[in-house]
Amino acid sequence: MNIIYRKANLFDIEKLIQFRLDFLTEDRGELPDDVKSNIVLQLKEYFTRHIGNDFIAFLAEADNQIVSGAFLVIIERPANPSFITGRIGTVLNVFTYPKFRRQGIATNILKELIKTAKDENLSFLELSATKKGRPLYEKLGFKIKNSHNTDMRLQLV
Repeated sequence: MNIIYRKANLFDIEKLIQFRLDFLTEDRGELPDDVKSNIVLQLKEYFTRHIGNDFIAFLAEADNQIVSGAFLVIIERPANPSFITGRIGTVLNVFTYPKFRRQGIATNILKELIKTAKDENLSFLELSATKKGRPLYEKLGFKIKNSHNTDMRLQLV
């Protein structure tokens, strides 16, 4: 099987939406129809505005179908000693369909993502790892974040 690795473009929006929905379904279980509809609407707008700007989707395809992928969201903030370039990256949606797992595909995607992050002058990459994904991330050099601050959130919607 021939795997093609590439970055997504605006012509891939429908594929990216389905890929994101498949990831969310595996992560959280079947989504209610109203939630799925709202997510699809937001994703169409999001991908249209952000692909090629501050969002990069890395894809692996076989027979013109996505078999694995990962998203990189680039965020720019005022610099501080923790991110001296003012640019950081969040890795999202690292996902490989079950029949393609344990073949090194996600590793190859993440290596390309890391190379791109360096080329984009990002100070660091961050992600939330599942138990299954953690060994892969550690193999690539990710470490558990030791923060002086406690992560907090105020839910608005």
